[in-house]
Amino acid sequence: MRQRRLGRSGLAVSEIGFGAWGIGGNKDGAVAYGPTDEAQSLDALATALDAGINFFDTADLYGFGESERLIGAAFAGRRDRVVIASKAGMLDPEARHDFTPAHLAQSLESSLERLRTDYVDLYQLHGPAVELLEKEPGILQVMDALRRQGKVRAIGISLRSPEEGERALALYPFDAVQVNFNLLDQRALDSGLMERCQQRGAGIIVRTPLCFGFLTGGYSATQKYDASDHRSRWNVEQRRVWSSAYELFSGVKGRADTPAQFALRFCLSFDAVSSVIPGMLTREHVRENAAAADGPVLGTGETSRIREIYRSHRFFVGR
Repeated sequence: MRQRRLGRSGLAVSEIGFGAWGIGGNKDGAVAYGPTDEAQSLDALATALDAGINFFDTADLYGFGESERLIGAAFAGRRDRVVIASKAGMLDPEARHDFTPAHLAQSLESSLERLRTDYVDLYQLHGPAVELLEKEPGILQVMDALRRQGKVRAIGISLRSPEEGERALALYPFDAVQVNFNLLDQRALDSGLMERCQQRGAGIIVRTPLCFGFLTGGYSATQKYDASDHRSRWNVEQRRVWSSAYELFSGVKGRADTPAQFALRFCLSFDAVSSVIPGMLTREHVRENAAAADGPVLGTGETSRIREIYRSHRFFVGR
């Protein structure tokens, strides 16, 4: 597994990372991708490390701490082999939040306990409004303080939308920016965010590279979802658009990639990207996704054709 630098942080992260929202499951009423099995989740984490994945992205919200607990259990005694990113500030799936300095500091202490470590490699603000950061300087000040204390090695922000990236980067020298990006959502390119991050020395962590699983080709518009799967809350028309969209790019996919591998290789084709973090629940997911980093990334001709397809279609219902 190749590694890339995470912005100015000095950290080296695997091109394919492990998005750990899903393994949080539905503990205590959490919403993610439905119920999970602990043994299966631990097996997926172990398989990821064996496959060369060293970057694991979680949050205190995921399973209300369950995702962090599993990562802590999986890598006990092997902490030096992994780069762990966590987040704080978002309280529930309805986006209630608390970014007060006291809450962020206490959240980190709880995360460290669940992760069985005395530091996190990357601590991220979990979807704050940029206006809030501008009005409340204590938020970024406490993040700096946590880094000075050695409890945090790098500081990042998980953006609500790519369009907010420029203001966030102008406000603070984040080491990393986490943002939605995939074949069907290329706003990070359209807005100029990737170029801005390169100019300012911030790594990009790509979330939703498989568009919530729909770019794998394994879901239909009428598929039934568990009540704790956030996709159950979407309208059928949006699911219909996304479930068939991967077929539009079939003429570009040259290698014997699966649809998921092709989608991941597209994301890796941009130098600004440090790591791509698909959600993974099983060892089969891990093996398929890790293999996407084998071989070359897409060429400029292929990415140009993909951009043309993207511009000529509408993938967001209601936009």
